[in-house]
Amino acid sequence: MSLLISRKIPLLFLSFCCVSIASANTADPTHWPYSEDTPTVTSLNIGLAGEQPVDISRFLLSRGVSQARINPQGTQIAYLSTITGVRQLWVQSVHGGQAKQLTFGNGLSFFRWHPDGTQLIYGADNDGNEREAFYSIHTNGLSESLLLAHSNAFRRFGEFNHDGTRFTYASTERNGRDFDIYEHNMTTGKSSMIYQAEFGFFPAAWQPGTHNVIVTETRGEDAQDVFLLDSASGELRPLYTPAVAAAFSHFHWSDDGNTLYFVSNVDREMTAVFSYDLTTEKTTLIHESQFDLENLQLCSKPSSLVWTENRNGFDTLFSSKLTGAGTRKIDMPEGVYSVSCASESDALAVQISSPTSPAKVYTTTLTSNRHRLVVDATLAGVDSNALITPEAIDFPARDGITLHGLLYLPKGKLNNVPLVIDVHGGPTAQAKPAWQPLTQYLVGKGIAVLDINVRGSTGFGKTYARLDNQEKRLHSVRDLVDALSYLKADPRIDVQNSAVMGGSYGGYMVNAVMGLYPDAFKAGASFVGVSDWVRALQEASPGLKASDRIEYGDIRDPKWQAFYAENSPINTVHHIQAPMFFEHGVNDPRDPVTESDRMVKVLRDKGLPVTYLRFPDEGHSVSKLENRVTFYRALAEFLERHLTTQQ
Repeated sequence: MSLLISRKIPLLFLSFCCVSIASANTADPTHWPYSEDTPTVTSLNIGLAGEQPVDISRFLLSRGVSQARINPQGTQIAYLSTITGVRQLWVQSVHGGQAKQLTFGNGLSFFRWHPDGTQLIYGADNDGNEREAFYSIHTNGLSESLLLAHSNAFRRFGEFNHDGTRFTYASTERNGRDFDIYEHNMTTGKSSMIYQAEFGFFPAAWQPGTHNVIVTETRGEDAQDVFLLDSASGELRPLYTPAVAAAFSHFHWSDDGNTLYFVSNVDREMTAVFSYDLTTEKTTLIHESQFDLENLQLCSKPSSLVWTENRNGFDTLFSSKLTGAGTRKIDMPEGVYSVSCASESDALAVQISSPTSPAKVYTTTLTSNRHRLVVDATLAGVDSNALITPEAIDFPARDGITLHGLLYLPKGKLNNVPLVIDVHGGPTAQAKPAWQPLTQYLVGKGIAVLDINVRGSTGFGKTYARLDNQEKRLHSVRDLVDALSYLKADPRIDVQNSAVMGGSYGGYMVNAVMGLYPDAFKAGASFVGVSDWVRALQEASPGLKASDRIEYGDIRDPKWQAFYAENSPINTVHHIQAPMFFEHGVNDPRDPVTESDRMVKVLRDKGLPVTYLRFPDEGHSVSKLENRVTFYRALAEFLERHLTTQQ
């Protein structure tokens, strides 16, 4: 087992961090009578490179980077890497060469460059509890300081002002529920509340030369209202509060502070690039497409806009001059992009994850069509030629709605292969063709995988993303069964030999479909999934409460209490007939571990075979390498055992 170095936190917090926020109303989640469900780390034997079949551990040891960002000067790239077994912060020259590891603790969740380009701010929690402390560290790795100590509060970083003397963040420090907005002074080390909010208000870009900060208010999982907050007076001025809720993101100010650039789907289906003139209060549509435009950046002093176009999850990169000199496509390798650019040069950093590789980082410029690989990934001895790129498919649900997905098919002659349907979380998220270790392993074993975008997913228009809201919740569960009906006509796939898996909201979907449609799947695998919506919505973490009111309905209303009391998986669990697999972290602040505990107890009481991994040192995701290997090995063995090719 790798050594995990804890952060400096008060002793009192150590005892609190292992209890879910619902602990006042539920039994102690750290107590569980089945000791065999607590995973133990075993020695790792991955076999020899080139051996067939490839052990799943090689896919898990195939690693790239995440959150890659170039500094404002265009000289260095920072990123998170799990090469040591847990996420750590690294920096590297844009010209390549030896990377430097900056952090050595655990729980890193995010980082941002300071405007001076020589230091970074980062956040770290404890074993997945999502209550972050903020730190700053110099790129030489020799100077580090604690900015905001751990507390019981949830926090979300905002932005630095232009000279880096202050930054904003949202925090639930005041009452544990509402995200108020704070300003931290880097010189004095003091923080002060600049806006007292209700539910979810989050700071974004500072207006140059002023005290003004863009602030968004959550209106469901896929929409925000936009305001301009005077941090000195606390006055909040509305900019966008449309009658039909819309998404707003990626805010950037012009140097003179007169023009705001952003991405939105206000008054339209797909997201596009807009500008807003603060003087005339005029909104102008700058760039649009039949697909969502995302990842907007304002680059090079600034003189150019850069954005991506999302075509069924595959990204294409574009740029244009602010002077309106036309749009230029920037050629990059195929995959899912994350883009950052320098403000003081024309350098771009593009992080690309693809079905055939974990995320790598490339650099290019606004004037060149050439790109350079500066941070490579490792495939740990896996042959990239054996990996599969999915095909995008569309198919009808029984009510006529067009559903979407990415279908991974084993290589070679296909006939009646088993199937796993993989359901993403969110629900307002999208299945994208990024690096998926388990998917590639299963396909290599002759099992097809449908990475499905049921109704409620993003990437296919604003209407599609809201087709599962409130009373329509179970329509998306039905979509999983309709996917089987569609694939039944495909001779390559044996839908009678299928399983379903998913995490977070996808875990709820598995819990629901296995009880509502007990004959549909031969096995189900649920990770950190909801089983009781009444409990989940009443006791949700603050970030979720801010959006849940619109996505699910306000659980304080007796109408929604009655609806979810009837339509929760815990009420249909007794209908489940197939073997089940569950995984949950004891420190999960979003869906407490008791959500899976309840399902497991009921199923075991009725004698159904259940595999349960209950990690004492994880939260809403499995982040530590040794735990990931344990988790995915057990999951792969479960799916292979129940999805045989025997007819």
